[in-house]
Amino acid sequence: MLLIVEPVGQRATRTQAEGEEAYATMLRFADGLKARGQLTLAQALSTPRTRLQVRNGRKIESSVESKPTDGPFAEAKEMVGGFFLLDNVTREEAMAIAAECPAAQFATVEVRELGPCFT
Repeated sequence: MLLIVEPVGQRATRTQAEGEEAYATMLRFADGLKARGQLTLAQALSTPRTRLQVRNGRKIESSVESKPTDGPFAEAKEMVGGFFLLDNVTREEAMAIAAECPAAQFATVEVRELGPCFT
């Protein structure tokens, strides 16, 4: 999986035209992966608004807009802006695809293998 990790607020610095062009570029990239048979799913994610934890049966919410400074969440400087779920590629192929990803020009593309969370 390629996770697109971008700075919080970065999208707001783009004009409408710049945002549309960035999105169109990412769609073309996804179409290319699909044509090569390497893409299972790609999806952009909206800017996060609320975070949630449950501790000792108590729900704890935090609004991203309020930027809490006193627990329980650390201040987020980055957000997951989207992902590409790849199919049947090696780690080396995934790294090469990540290097081709247009988001690498304005965000970090994190390469993660799917697997159980206990290893």
